Amino acid sequence: MLHVRAAVYRSWRGFRTSPCAAVEVQNEPILGFKEGSPERAELLKALDSLKGKTEEIPCVVGDEHVWTSDIRYQLSPFNHSHKVAKFCYADKELLNKAILASVAARREWDLKPVQDRAQVLFKAADVLAGPKRAEILAKTMIGQGKTVVQAEIDAAAELIDFFRFNAKHAIELQEQQPLDAGGSTNTMLYRGLEGFVAAVAPFNFTAIGGNLAGTPALMGNVVLWKPSDTAMSASYLVYKVLRESGLPPNIVQFLPADGPVFGDAVTASQHLAAINFTGSVPTFKRLWKQVGQNLDVYRNFPRLAGECGGKNFHFVHSSADIQSVVNGTIRSAFEYGGQKCSACSRMYVPQSTWPKIKQQLLDVLKSVKVGDPVDDFSTFFSAVIDDKSFARIKKWLDHAKSSKNLKVIAGGNCDKQKGYFVEPTIVETTDPQDPIMSEEIFGPVLSVYAYPEKDYKKVLQLIDSTSPYALTGAVYALDQKVIDEAAKVLRNAAGNYYVNDKSTGSIVAQQPFGGARASGTNDKPGGPHYVLRWTSPQVVKKTQLPLTEWKYPYMG
Repeated sequence: MLHVRAAVYRSWRGFRTSPCAAVEVQNEPILGFKEGSPERAELLKALDSLKGKTEEIPCVVGDEHVWTSDIRYQLSPFNHSHKVAKFCYADKELLNKAILASVAARREWDLKPVQDRAQVLFKAADVLAGPKRAEILAKTMIGQGKTVVQAEIDAAAELIDFFRFNAKHAIELQEQQPLDAGGSTNTMLYRGLEGFVAAVAPFNFTAIGGNLAGTPALMGNVVLWKPSDTAMSASYLVYKVLRESGLPPNIVQFLPADGPVFGDAVTASQHLAAINFTGSVPTFKRLWKQVGQNLDVYRNFPRLAGECGGKNFHFVHSSADIQSVVNGTIRSAFEYGGQKCSACSRMYVPQSTWPKIKQQLLDVLKSVKVGDPVDDFSTFFSAVIDDKSFARIKKWLDHAKSSKNLKVIAGGNCDKQKGYFVEPTIVETTDPQDPIMSEEIFGPVLSVYAYPEKDYKKVLQLIDSTSPYALTGAVYALDQKVIDEAAKVLRNAAGNYYVNDKSTGSIVAQQPFGGARASGTNDKPGGPHYVLRWTSPQVVKKTQLPLTEWKYPYMG
């Protein structure tokens, strides 16, 4: 069988050299949804069809739809009286059943040519770009509280890009082959991992869930996908699109579950091959520790890929363009209520320019509308995701109001009577080491430290050392010398680093995303090397000339 696979891939390598073999992929265009546009009409129709309705979502193992007794509900963040979805948690028995079913299906799926597996993602991308676009946007808006544009750049453009570009990268990976030598040929086979991949997805990006499960499957793996409770409706649609696009049963199992129950089950299995995770630092550390404790159980050393958030910065120099600083910071800090791993939550501004920047920020906030993103398309951001998030953010607002080092200059209020609403909040601090400058909040709260202009070099060092995270960061300066200095000092402070641009908005294939330190393992989904993370290469050497002598010449 090895020789057959070698022949297949050598044939593919030859095919790729022909002019028509290139896999051409471009970033999915972001639609405008202007008044009177066809995409707006389609979206309004999809939104209307979901109003007040509760979708029933089972666990899915193979082709079997399973309901357990542990029933849960996904609530709309901006109207928590609306039960968006009714679903159930998989128990330990069902999780173990899913593991065994996945492992049994792995070999046949892994042996499929990568071109065939890639076609599933290409087709799914086309479906999401066309007939299912309005539906996936509507479910992301209602279920996760996203505005039109935030849903469009996530659940449509980014997810489509993940599927298309990763499929392209998977096919082109076959070209990366070792050297041949006289009398022999060498072939690299990019096998899937032996065992299963556990994919643990967050709420804040529909695209991330699709990528966490879909990309390992593309590379020949079987996956247990634990979607977020608060992104259940959109995630289930992504799963169904993959199945309808040709993904066989048992390749991706759809398994809503309690976090610790899921973690305990997958880390206890001898078949665990990898964990693909996006979420909190404590949860990722817990999984990592469990894997370490169970190393003697596994057939292989499991791979752990994790993205865990950030405490992202905007550094402003006195030479910066102020309008760009203000607009970029408003978008980065407050779009989607600051619930992006990359959102700016700490800003460092020279004392000389802070009064002007401050006033412009406050002027903009007067026009920022917080509310229902479905009934009012002029809403800039909506409610935070759930009661737990609301309570966590409220504690930070209370801290800001009570600390002698902090002053709330905008917002600071919250209300969960109808939805989990938090005002866009700006906090001034006289202490750059206050916890509000170092700990992740994951909400619409921006903290600002105004520094003496002459101390900007010290502030760069401060930025690098203040937070345990290293995900994103931005430097605003027109002085090239300062830009160069900042790049050196902040080299390890951010995995995605921006110059005169906001800290959010990475695009697949343009800015592969991820950070180090407490932000994660920096595997850079959205880049060509991400697919390699989910392979276990095998090298096949085929010799055409028989070995006629066991002795070496020097022995004569």
